[in-house]
Amino acid sequence: MTPDLMEEGAQRLERTAVAKLGQTESGGREAGFSRIATPGEVDITHGRILYLEDVHRSFDGFKAINGLSLDIAPGELRCIIGPNGAGKTTMMDIITGKTRPDKGTVFFGSTIDLLRHTEPEIAQLGIGRKFQKPTVFEHLTVFENLELALATDKGVKSSMLFRLDSRQSDRLAEILHTIHLADSVNRLSGNLSHGQKQWLEIGMLLMQDPKLLLLDEPVAGMTDEETARTAELFLTLKGKHSLMVVEHDMSFIRTISEIVTVLCDGAVLAQGTLDQVQADERVIEVYLGR
Repeated sequence: MTPDLMEEGAQRLERTAVAKLGQTESGGREAGFSRIATPGEVDITHGRILYLEDVHRSFDGFKAINGLSLDIAPGELRCIIGPNGAGKTTMMDIITGKTRPDKGTVFFGSTIDLLRHTEPEIAQLGIGRKFQKPTVFEHLTVFENLELALATDKGVKSSMLFRLDSRQSDRLAEILHTIHLADSVNRLSGNLSHGQKQWLEIGMLLMQDPKLLLLDEPVAGMTDEETARTAELFLTLKGKHSLMVVEHDMSFIRTISEIVTVLCDGAVLAQGTLDQVQADERVIEVYLGR
């Protein structure tokens, strides 16, 4: 192929990519076609780390997700609110591969089609999920829980011979400080408070260095002090990681949020600042009340 033809082809590809970018805020599925995908790499060139378009999922005739479209920027802390049955949990199930949609597009960055991956593969790609109830190994210490969460070979021989290197030790110490458990490093996890267990599970996710964290009602059951410290934690993580926080506590959301997305009947009902969505008549009607 001559240099002239190569240049012409490159220009044509660039024009096509630019035209397709105009279709959605993030470029959507087509955005990845202008780049060569590198296995395991999350391409955020087009400014979005998570992209869902026209996603549908029904269960026995009930439309849990009904034409859901949303996207999240790298480093963003997005809050998701909505009434029970709005589709919040099903949305996270779809993102993490636990549930498959009937139709729609779900991309991680511009090139990773999450619908082509299994649940374990999606976790390895860099999407971590925390459920409402904390899941930690209560018979192990805080230190042992974090050590176990490291992304290392979990084979029997490798586990028996494993020793933390200096980089891993520094990382563990950093996370202990981040999750407010540096003074509890040798405590059995079963003796922690509810809020401390929540922080520990978040720390276990952070040990795997996720690019996107999905957090389901993280402050449910916490004391006021624990809730305030959790807000501090999330604001510390913002920018270093992308976070999707599903929560009902409006005072907590006010503390951490920039953009709030309201789900209802499996789709986006409203989106904006907390003040904007709280003033939306549709949101007041279906969720907040008067």
